[in-house]
Amino acid sequence: MSKIIQPVDYQCLLDMRQTEQGIKLIKEFFQQNLSTELRLRRVTAPLFVLKGLGINDDLNGVERAVTFPIKDLGDASAEVVHSLAKWKRLTLAEYAIEPGYGVYTDMNAIRADEELDNLHSLYVDQWDWEAVIGREDRTVAFLKDVVERIYAAIRRTEYLTCETYPQLKPFLPEKIHFIHSEQLLRMYPDKTPKEREDAICEAYGAVFIIGIGGKLSNGEKHDGRAPDYDDWSTVAEDGQPGLNGDILIWYPVLERSIELSSMGIRVDKESLLRQLKLEGQEQRAELYFHQQLLNGKLPLSIGGGIGQSRLCMVMLHKAHIGEIQASIWPEDMRTECRRMGMALI
Repeated sequence: MSKIIQPVDYQCLLDMRQTEQGIKLIKEFFQQNLSTELRLRRVTAPLFVLKGLGINDDLNGVERAVTFPIKDLGDASAEVVHSLAKWKRLTLAEYAIEPGYGVYTDMNAIRADEELDNLHSLYVDQWDWEAVIGREDRTVAFLKDVVERIYAAIRRTEYLTCETYPQLKPFLPEKIHFIHSEQLLRMYPDKTPKEREDAICEAYGAVFIIGIGGKLSNGEKHDGRAPDYDDWSTVAEDGQPGLNGDILIWYPVLERSIELSSMGIRVDKESLLRQLKLEGQEQRAELYFHQQLLNGKLPLSIGGGIGQSRLCMVMLHKAHIGEIQASIWPEDMRTECRRMGMALI
């Protein structure tokens, strides 16, 4: 049970009926706000894709996708998606979405290799979104503007939730703080990446860490990123590499930082080839998705994912994501959570 964070004197402020009502309220309100802020239209997304096309999200490159054979396709293998990072960009091209507009969808995934704890489940649900941008938008300033719009939608959702359930008190700061992962390393050189995230989030309440995926000055990455969707190697106008990042908040219920969103400006032809080479994955350039990008068939874009269950967990002041979603948990974890007042669905 070492993976369970045990909050001190945890009290569940909403019963299961109120929790289910709150989940519905948050999901409906937030996705409408997100759609309005970023000018996104909803599209229908797949639960699985064909293996070998390079469409599935490889996450850190080590997680195994859930696969199964398709009888009517000669037992060709399909993979349950990890996320829709690359599928969305294909969809922008297919729907001929114009610059300044985009799409969002409900993404449901299975991540069988996830280490289960308060924040991580086998089942992942998030709003995946992607928008077409111009070449002139590939800047940190544009990235920051989009982050602020998303954070504004999160704060409006917190306000509505606390108005609906007065026993919940708002805790998010008015502004989100921006910092590059290299700056964060220099601030806390003796801490691990997770410890650095906790320290900066406790100091500012809400933080966007820029530049995740490339190696820092200590020769290590802040965190892993696949080389073929976020652009983490282009040197921006501030002299630092990276046009992507994570939205994190300080969560007082668990007294730690929580990532709510991973997002970024996507690779163009040059950064794709550069990042594939850096990661020793040049052979992926021959896959369907990569060929579409390299041959100029896909628009420049920005996109990301926002965890649905995780956002609901934070908005409703829950201590375990299993209080928000139905999943599979070890029996000893269920027993321990029950003892601490966490009612897992």
